[in-house]
This record gives sequence, C-alpha cells and structure tokens, in this order.
Amino acid sequence: QESPSDYQLEQNYPNPFNPQTEIKYHIPKGGLVLLEVFNALGEKVQTLVDRIQEKGDYLVNWDGTNVQGESVANGMYFYRLNTNDYIRTNKMLLLK
Repeated sequence: QESPSDYQLEQNYPNPFNPQTEIKYHIPKGGLVLLEVFNALGEKVQTLVDRIQEKGDYLVNWDGTNVQGESVANGMYFYRLNTNDYIRTNKMLLLK
C-alpha cells in the first residue's frame, strides 16, 4: 500500500482503450512534471504534461493522437511520469 507521501502512476483506464484513456497520478511535492507517451519502438508520440505542478492528484486524458494531432496506430504504448526524483513507466493498449 503506497502512502499519500509517495509518487503514484496508476494504470490507465480504460485499458485497452479507444478512442481515449485517462491517466491518474499523484505527486507528493511540487516540481516539474513530465508525462509523455512513447510507441513500442521507444519513439515519443505525445507530451501530455510538461510544467510545474503543485503536490496533489492529477488526471490527464490522452486521445490517441501524436504531436501533429494525427491518430496513432493500434498497438502497445508506454506512458512515463518523470519528476526530479521519480520515473515510472506503464504500458497501455490501443485497440480500434
């Protein structure tokens, strides 16, 4: 059981998803937060969060599009939460 003082990156919901999914995370202290989506080749397809955030709970939606706004292909994707002292990556599956 992780306490509220810990970083948390929850499994996206729904998973598999189409056309969009939500990602919840908790940060125990403020700072720069980077939440990015990568494809199975490790290429970045989207940046969901790149800003200073206060401590707390957050929910971000990803609509299955890349940086150019185009829909991405079916398959496995990875989302990574990156802060000054925490990195966590989870998998998600897009099925159209």
